[in-house]
Amino acid sequence: MTAPLTADRRASARWPDRLLPSLGMLLVTGGLILLTWLLLVPDTAPYRYDLVTTGPADRFPELELEAWPDLTISQYDVYVPVAGQPVAQAYFGQRPGQSPVQLHWHNQTSEPLLALDRKAAELSALVAAIDKHAPPDALLLSWWDTSRQLALLSERDVLFRTPLHEPLIIPREWQTESEVIRAYESEQADTPVDSQERDHFQRYTHALLSPLTRGLAELRQLAGSRDAYLIIHVSDLYKLGLLYPDEFGIAYKHYRMGNLHGMISHLKTEMRNRDYYTYTLQSLSDELIRAFFLIDEASYDTLLATLLPFTDHPSPVEHTAVQLVYQQGGYWVYRLTPAAGTVLQPDSTRPDDQVQ
Repeated sequence: MTAPLTADRRASARWPDRLLPSLGMLLVTGGLILLTWLLLVPDTAPYRYDLVTTGPADRFPELELEAWPDLTISQYDVYVPVAGQPVAQAYFGQRPGQSPVQLHWHNQTSEPLLALDRKAAELSALVAAIDKHAPPDALLLSWWDTSRQLALLSERDVLFRTPLHEPLIIPREWQTESEVIRAYESEQADTPVDSQERDHFQRYTHALLSPLTRGLAELRQLAGSRDAYLIIHVSDLYKLGLLYPDEFGIAYKHYRMGNLHGMISHLKTEMRNRDYYTYTLQSLSDELIRAFFLIDEASYDTLLATLLPFTDHPSPVEHTAVQLVYQQGGYWVYRLTPAAGTVLQPDSTRPDDQVQ
């Protein structure tokens, strides 16, 4: 077992220090052109959403949203003027009379930007599972972006309906424009930030950062007397680390799929060389995997990490304090308020070695 990091070593290993190096190169070495752009165009986001096409869900089979024929999908290129090219594609879904909700994000850089990649099929499968396991009056607790997606597709009650933009996943060169970016993102979502939801979100993330028993108690208090379900995704680890870098130490690295055993050997070498504590995996595509490394034992001893699969640690299915009802891809769904004597078998298609 790796000993917990000292304060000095945690500071040196803290992953935000190397957050978006590749994107920084894409936006021009040293940021000189970016700085010129921001000086010439003040109070303007350093990127823009360019509409590519709009149509019904069945025109976008890659999203696997054909079960929602009333949705209008809008596809955008996320264009960075100083780079001279799109850096991502964003897909927004909208019902008549409602605001648009981002349903899918395809990143074209080597580092996370604004939103995190997930397999498109995971979302539609999650909604089908919620329809199966959660009653219509259930309350769904999840990260604010997942909450908005579930509110749109499942039409169930969620804790967060407005875009809270926490954390803001942007390169170092954009940090001075963070408030401009938040305002632009709110404009794109056509929904202002709700201050009460922001307070609730702080309580929600604090619960994820707490030890298992205390964190579950905090979530149940947040849900009140409602029948509540917790939906987490392995990529929430990344976002929690951005929000609380001094309390939750996480690093990541991308690996190309090939020889699985060879990749596992590389992962273990990475852990040993950097003295990381444990790791889990997220499958981004058939060719690419993202490994998340926790840098110390304290980061594992949190509600979020405990309810996700990490090597050399108990499987989440073994927990008795909360009831797992569904797992597929990167999503794990837990019932927070199970009825007495009820035992549900979780749906699961979990691959070997915890590839999410």
